[in-house]
Amino acid sequence: MNNHTHHHGHEDDHGHPDDHHDHDGRLPGWWHRLTHAVVPHSHDSRAKIDPALESSRDGLRALWISLVGLGITALAQAVIVVMSGSVALLGDTLHNVADALTAVPLGIAFLLGRRAATRAYTYGYGRAEDLAGIVIVVVIAGSAVAAGWTALDRLLRPTEVTHLPWVAAAGLVGFAGNEMVARYRIRVGRRIGSAALVADGLHARTDGYTSLAVLAAAGGAALGWRWADPVVGLAIAVAITFVLKDAAREVYRRLMDAIDPDLVDQAETTLRAVNGVQDVTAIRLRWIGHRLHAEADLVVDANLSLISAHEIAADAEHQLTHTVPRLTSATVHTDPDSHPGGHHHTNLSHQRRHIAAGQASQTR
Repeated sequence: MNNHTHHHGHEDDHGHPDDHHDHDGRLPGWWHRLTHAVVPHSHDSRAKIDPALESSRDGLRALWISLVGLGITALAQAVIVVMSGSVALLGDTLHNVADALTAVPLGIAFLLGRRAATRAYTYGYGRAEDLAGIVIVVVIAGSAVAAGWTALDRLLRPTEVTHLPWVAAAGLVGFAGNEMVARYRIRVGRRIGSAALVADGLHARTDGYTSLAVLAAAGGAALGWRWADPVVGLAIAVAITFVLKDAAREVYRRLMDAIDPDLVDQAETTLRAVNGVQDVTAIRLRWIGHRLHAEADLVVDANLSLISAHEIAADAEHQLTHTVPRLTSATVHTDPDSHPGGHHHTNLSHQRRHIAAGQASQTR
């Protein structure tokens, strides 16, 4: 039996449903594959930039850019709030500020995720992203409650909206700014595998809908419909609730170690294609932050030497890290075909200790 663990140090362009058309300004995929094929390269993790570290940098860059974008949006809206005195626009501006501040827990999570593993946290600190995802879901829930509460309050006590053209323009600015930030966060989050960043992008999108509510309220006020503002606000609160459900489900699945079954099928197919592998008795995948870790049990010829079994395990884990997107480490265990599967391990341990005890008693 042989265990082989590998932490892969680079990531080739093997394609993924979320990655095919999104290189974020990097070299085209065909050029990357060509240079990878003709230029000598090392598979030693110390010889390459860690892809997890690189994805953390991408995540931090997305957070900073979106923070600046939302900050500019909120600042522009704040100027119009001072000019118009619109309470609705003030609420939307504060909402955008709150959304910008959700970058703080995510930024802390990405920074923690870059720390090296310790004796206490042997898998590192990647799970901090999942905790940040919980914070973001709570913020989205708070946004839904606040939007609904404010809409009900305005339905009971309508307020006069002035400087309607400026308020409408501010609503458009808020929607455009939030939608651009949302698309950027969601795209980067899906590319690097960060559920928390995707949830944060969905939250930014709900804020864009809130800004549209300001636009709709301004239009209704221009027509003399004082009820338009609270009614549209209630509709937006319902929309935020649906987005909350999707974001919460994604974060929950990540916390429960749920994985896309297609990735499991892809990993198993890759392992079965490795020369020398007779069967795959177990395959497990789990997310650690935005990185994947795999564990696999393989069956090989019982007559192989330890070196040969080790070579098969090394080949298997290497193919896994090249085939499964965002997989950075794998632990591969090989069983002889005379004792396939983990259920033999307990009996083998008992037999081995019984033989050792007998040999010890004979030497006394």
